[in-house]
Amino acid sequence: MHANIYLLTLALPMATLLLIFAMRYGALVMQARAAQRTGASQQDVMDGLSEIKTRLSAIETVLKAVD
Repeated sequence: MHANIYLLTLALPMATLLLIFAMRYGALVMQARAAQRTGASQQDVMDGLSEIKTRLSAIETVLKAVD
């Protein structure tokens, strides 16, 4: 067996394993970034809801004063 073929049979499975783990790591990083963006957008929605509640209570106060 030639040395080049022997080294190729060792290197290709190792390269495949490294590629698989690199892809898994990349997927986990992308999931973490997506979760972080989702959390930030959910916080924006919650802030908007609290602002709406504040305005609604002010409107209710004005309407009760009119009665």
